[in-house]
Amino acid sequence: METPKNFLSRYNSLFKAAFVFFLALLLMIPNSMIRDIIREREWKQEEALQDISNSWGREQTLSGPVLSIPYYEKVKTKDALDNTRIKKVKKHLQILPDKLLIDGEVIPHKRYRGIYEIVVYNSVLNFKGGFQDLDLAIADVPFEQFQFEDAFLTIGINDTRGLQEQIEIDWNGKEQMFNPGTEPVSGIAHGLHVPVNIAVDTANKAVKSQAFSFNVKIKGSKNLNFIPTGKETKVSLNSPWATPSFNGNFLPDSREVTENGFEASWNVLHLNRHYPQAWIGKAHKIEHNAFGVGLLLPVDNYQKSTRAIKYAFLFICLTFLAFFFIEIMKKVNIHPIQYILVGLALCIFYTLLVSISEQLSFNYAYLIASTMTILLIFTYAKAILKKSSFALVIGGILSLLYGFIFTIIQLEDLSLLVGSVGLFFVLAFIMYFSRHIDWYSMKRNRT
Repeated sequence: METPKNFLSRYNSLFKAAFVFFLALLLMIPNSMIRDIIREREWKQEEALQDISNSWGREQTLSGPVLSIPYYEKVKTKDALDNTRIKKVKKHLQILPDKLLIDGEVIPHKRYRGIYEIVVYNSVLNFKGGFQDLDLAIADVPFEQFQFEDAFLTIGINDTRGLQEQIEIDWNGKEQMFNPGTEPVSGIAHGLHVPVNIAVDTANKAVKSQAFSFNVKIKGSKNLNFIPTGKETKVSLNSPWATPSFNGNFLPDSREVTENGFEASWNVLHLNRHYPQAWIGKAHKIEHNAFGVGLLLPVDNYQKSTRAIKYAFLFICLTFLAFFFIEIMKKVNIHPIQYILVGLALCIFYTLLVSISEQLSFNYAYLIASTMTILLIFTYAKAILKKSSFALVIGGILSLLYGFIFTIIQLEDLSLLVGSVGLFFVLAFIMYFSRHIDWYSMKRNRT
């Protein structure tokens, strides 16, 4: 019968392997702490963005114009004595333009808060359009009950602090200044309004065509969005910014992005929306149909660092596995403390990566951090393994791993495919070089 001493002797390497794997799991604790550091730095970057946005101007969403025409509707009511009375109730008919043309230029600027870089912009927008066919029938009241002299026009601007100058509207050839704030009956929460004089053909009880145009000079940050209010809404934007992100409910019908900037145009029909051209009161909300462009920084260092640290466990396991194979195949002894030191060096790589990428580009940061880590582990492996050839094997494996992970980080759509195929070949490589190991006789061969 096999004695406990012989049993432990026979399975010593398997126990060592299990213990090394346990160390790899234990080292995920500091890696988790490093992930928390990355998230904290991201939050600080977001705080810097909010701080600059609050003083410069937040992301802007422009809507309208919406024409509001008040009218009185006669409603039958009953008093305390159950007598029928006729009461006038004031309501508002909301009408959207038949055509809305928006043409603008977005001029980006970089601002810095500490080490954080933020993109803001100035924009000059020209609005043109008209109301050709005013649908008054939806109100179902006589023509005389409309208060055309009290009509007003509303445009929505979610952060009016970004306005750089007064907005003057040309309404049927007459110029007027917009007033701050919006009327509650318009259904637009933030923006400007202006009283307008509607041209009416009283004899034929008809409303003439109304034309308008105005310019908006506005500051904002990150995104510039529009809400389509025209029966046909056309938006054309150009900018020297080379990394735009087109977002929202509608993508551009045409766009051209080069290293010198971008040009994009949208054409949105009323058939593409979920709200009509006219309604009464606040029957519809138009805020959820925004589209536009975002000005993105070319590199998000924290996002790439987060993607890199997801492979930390793989790094530690494969590096430990390389040391373990050298230990059992070349009959050298490596103490668990030495495994821990190597694992900690692999963990520190990520703190180096994050901190250096805040000062340099991510690619340079990755090169510097990986080179420092590889040299550290190579030098340490040469000292504990006593042979330069073993240390070169470890250094070569680490170089391949860091190169492989860097390739995956740079890829977007193909990252999962490349990562899966790469891991398959890594496993095949390990299986190939371990195929002749007699795991049950390793202790006897080493003694």
